Amino acid sequence: MDATVRDGIVVGAAGGAIAGFMLWFAEYLHKKTVDAIDKRSVYRWLKANTSNEAGHQYRSTRAIASWTNLTEDRVRFICSVHPKIYLSTGPKEDLWSLHERGDRSVYEDRGLLEV
Repeated sequence: MDATVRDGIVVGAAGGAIAGFMLWFAEYLHKKTVDAIDKRSVYRWLKANTSNEAGHQYRSTRAIASWTNLTEDRVRFICSVHPKIYLSTGPKEDLWSLHERGDRSVYEDRGLLEV
Protein backbone atom coordinates (compact mmCIF):
# COMPACT_ATOMS: atom_id res chain seq x y z
CA MET A 1 0.00 0.00 0.00
CA ASP A 2 1.06 3.48 -0.68
CA ALA A 3 1.88 5.83 2.24
CA THR A 4 -0.84 8.29 1.19
CA VAL A 5 -3.51 5.56 1.29
CA ARG A 6 -2.43 4.53 4.80
CA ASP A 7 -2.42 8.16 5.88
CA GLY A 8 -5.94 8.59 4.48
CA ILE A 9 -7.16 5.53 6.38
CA VAL A 10 -5.63 6.78 9.63
CA VAL A 11 -7.06 10.27 9.17
CA GLY A 12 -10.50 8.84 8.31
CA ALA A 13 -10.49 6.52 11.31
CA ALA A 14 -9.39 9.30 13.66
CA GLY A 15 -12.02 11.66 12.24
CA GLY A 16 -14.72 9.01 12.62
CA ALA A 17 -13.71 8.32 16.22
CA ILE A 18 -13.76 12.02 17.07
CA ALA A 19 -17.14 12.50 15.38
CA GLY A 20 -18.56 9.50 17.26
CA PHE A 21 -17.30 10.85 20.57
CA MET A 22 -18.75 14.31 19.85
CA LEU A 23 -22.16 12.81 19.03
CA TRP A 24 -22.13 10.77 22.24
CA PHE A 25 -21.09 13.83 24.26
CA ALA A 26 -23.82 16.01 22.69
CA GLU A 27 -26.44 13.35 23.49
CA TYR A 28 -25.14 13.09 27.07
CA LEU A 29 -25.34 16.88 27.56
CA HIS A 30 -28.85 16.97 26.10
CA LYS A 31 -30.04 14.21 28.45
CA LYS A 32 -28.53 15.91 31.51
CA THR A 33 -30.04 19.26 30.52
CA VAL A 34 -33.53 17.81 30.00
CA ASP A 35 -33.26 15.94 33.33
CA ALA A 36 -32.27 19.15 35.14
CA ILE A 37 -35.16 21.10 33.59
CA ASP A 38 -37.67 18.37 34.51
CA LYS A 39 -36.27 18.07 38.06
CA ARG A 40 -36.61 21.81 38.58
CA SER A 41 -40.16 21.78 37.20
CA VAL A 42 -41.33 18.93 39.44
CA TYR A 43 -39.54 20.32 42.51
CA ARG A 44 -41.06 23.80 42.06
CA TRP A 45 -44.54 22.35 41.59
CA LEU A 46 -44.23 20.18 44.69
CA LYS A 47 -42.90 23.13 46.68
CA ALA A 48 -45.91 25.21 45.72
CA ASN A 49 -48.49 22.44 46.22
CA THR A 50 -47.42 20.59 49.36
CA SER A 51 -47.02 21.61 52.97
CA ASN A 52 -45.85 19.94 56.15
CA GLU A 53 -49.41 19.80 57.51
CA ALA A 54 -51.17 16.46 57.87
CA GLY A 55 -53.08 15.59 54.71
CA HIS A 56 -51.18 18.05 52.52
CA GLN A 57 -47.71 16.50 52.53
CA TYR A 58 -47.95 14.14 49.55
CA ARG A 59 -49.09 14.45 45.95
CA SER A 60 -49.71 11.62 43.52
CA THR A 61 -47.64 10.87 40.45
CA ARG A 62 -50.72 11.45 38.31
CA ALA A 63 -51.33 14.93 39.77
CA ILE A 64 -47.69 15.92 39.30
CA ALA A 65 -47.71 14.61 35.72
CA SER A 66 -50.93 16.43 34.93
CA TRP A 67 -49.70 19.80 36.16
CA THR A 68 -46.14 19.61 34.80
CA ASN A 69 -47.08 18.13 31.39
CA LEU A 70 -44.78 15.14 31.87
CA THR A 71 -45.67 11.48 31.55
CA GLU A 72 -46.29 9.49 34.72
CA ASP A 73 -43.25 7.32 34.03
CA ARG A 74 -41.09 10.42 33.61
CA VAL A 75 -42.41 11.87 36.90
CA ARG A 76 -41.67 8.59 38.72
CA PHE A 77 -38.12 8.61 37.35
CA ILE A 78 -37.49 12.29 38.17
CA CYS A 79 -38.91 11.94 41.69
CA SER A 80 -36.93 8.77 42.36
CA VAL A 81 -33.58 10.34 41.41
CA HIS A 82 -34.13 13.81 42.92
CA PRO A 83 -32.32 14.05 46.28
CA LYS A 84 -34.96 16.33 47.87
CA ILE A 85 -38.11 14.44 46.84
CA TYR A 86 -39.31 11.56 49.02
CA LEU A 87 -41.59 8.62 48.28
CA SER A 88 -44.45 7.92 50.67
CA THR A 89 -43.84 4.92 52.89
CA GLY A 90 -47.44 4.81 54.09
CA PRO A 91 -50.33 2.62 53.00
CA LYS A 92 -50.96 4.61 49.80
CA GLU A 93 -48.51 4.04 46.97
CA ASP A 94 -47.15 6.40 44.35
CA LEU A 95 -47.18 9.58 46.47
CA TRP A 96 -44.31 12.08 46.59
CA SER A 97 -43.34 14.89 48.95
CA LEU A 98 -40.60 17.36 49.80
CA HIS A 99 -41.16 16.73 53.50
CA GLU A 100 -39.34 13.69 54.84
CA ARG A 101 -40.89 11.71 57.66
CA GLY A 102 -39.20 12.38 60.98
CA ASP A 103 -39.32 8.94 62.63
CA ARG A 104 -36.22 7.32 61.15
CA SER A 105 -34.40 4.44 62.74
CA VAL A 106 -31.13 5.19 64.52
CA TYR A 107 -29.72 2.08 62.85
CA GLU A 108 -30.55 3.20 59.33
CA ASP A 109 -27.54 3.77 57.10
CA ARG A 110 -27.45 7.45 56.15
CA GLY A 111 -24.20 7.33 54.22
CA LEU A 112 -22.21 9.04 56.97
CA LEU A 113 -19.70 6.27 57.46
CA GLU A 114 -17.45 5.01 54.73
CA VAL A 115 -16.36 1.40 54.77
